[in-house]
Amino acid sequence: MPVKADKVLLKGGRILDPAIQMDDVTDILVVDGTIQHIGSSGDASFDGLQIDCQRKLIVPGLMDMHVHLREPGKEDAETIASGCAAAMAGGFTAVCCMPNTNPVIDDRSHVEFIKERSEGFLVDVHPFGAVTKGQQGEELTEMGDMIEAGAVGFSDDGYPVRNAAILRRALEYAKMFGHPVIDHCEDLSLSEGGVMNEGFVSTVLGMRGIPSISEDVHVARDILVAEYTGGPLHIAHVSTQGSVRLIREAKTRGVKISAETCPHYLVMIDEAVRSFDTNTKMKPPLRTEEDRQALLEGLKDGTIDVIASDHAPHTIEYKQTEYDAAAFGILGLETALGLLMTHIVGKDVLNIGQLIEKVAIHPRHILNLPENRIEQGRQANLSIIDPELSWTVDKRKNVSKSKNTPFDGWELKGRGVGVLNNGQIYLLP
Repeated sequence: MPVKADKVLLKGGRILDPAIQMDDVTDILVVDGTIQHIGSSGDASFDGLQIDCQRKLIVPGLMDMHVHLREPGKEDAETIASGCAAAMAGGFTAVCCMPNTNPVIDDRSHVEFIKERSEGFLVDVHPFGAVTKGQQGEELTEMGDMIEAGAVGFSDDGYPVRNAAILRRALEYAKMFGHPVIDHCEDLSLSEGGVMNEGFVSTVLGMRGIPSISEDVHVARDILVAEYTGGPLHIAHVSTQGSVRLIREAKTRGVKISAETCPHYLVMIDEAVRSFDTNTKMKPPLRTEEDRQALLEGLKDGTIDVIASDHAPHTIEYKQTEYDAAAFGILGLETALGLLMTHIVGKDVLNIGQLIEKVAIHPRHILNLPENRIEQGRQANLSIIDPELSWTVDKRKNVSKSKNTPFDGWELKGRGVGVLNNGQIYLLP
């Protein structure tokens, strides 16, 4: 659990903040939650908490802008408290929670509930409000009211915004408010009944497929509506090469669009479903190697702005069943950074500075949140990463209340080992 620490000295870490071109090995002194000094502290005695950060990275606090905390309604799978604990264990100081709870986060009172429940936590919780009431796709929510209560964006995630006229109005309001619409892009008429990617593997396994065009068609529509309105659009969990191409082309035309993908689409493909492990079932589904390579290229050239986990906890009964009946979704908060350090930085897809941009800096920019900089006089909102720490994923040790990870037993290198925020500190045991 996090503890309050009035004085913290981070000793000898590599301080990396790409936004201000900082890359230096030195000390950081934090007093009452504020960065008091950056630079050598000398050898004088220190009467607070001193942490040896040699051979470790100190970076702006990581943000996961796509998680499902399940509260209210499914507290047996996750709560705001347990989700924040999982975030700390994964090296994150902030999360954005999706509104597909029960009841749906679709008005001021529900946003206020999330903010009140997370008050005083080390991890900042930023709620998304639903685009439509009850996520039914029929009537816009009171977006302005929810922003006043603390919402940072709008999504019907779990469902697409099916009605183009409603998407248009939502984007027009989003343009006024300065907070994006985040869409789950899926043409349900094309994907209905599917449980995995449509292709060779689904044919061999005899499973009904979800074609890549179900995502591509919806992305194309969203781009056209965003281009027409000028409203800020964010495409969630991009999984196909077609989507990457469409987003790249839209950006060249000046469309106000951003996009995210998830670690699982970067390190796994539909071949994994041959195991019949229901922890390989997610939406959008794992795609082909060609799709994976397109996502990697999209990360490199800036088409994809953000990597988010889409942390989706489920209790055992929703996963330990036949594949067709199992719920979509996997855990992500505790494994995301390790997967990215091992398979993205470790394989030279991105350097560490570029990764920090996609998991700490870009999310805040997209959501119109205050910048988080490692500068004297600012709040200490920091993540500590050990890039050399080798570890094995063990679902039995999950901090999350759920266990639905396909990465159990994976060997990873690189891990978040501490976080500081809101005058509190958490160090990995």
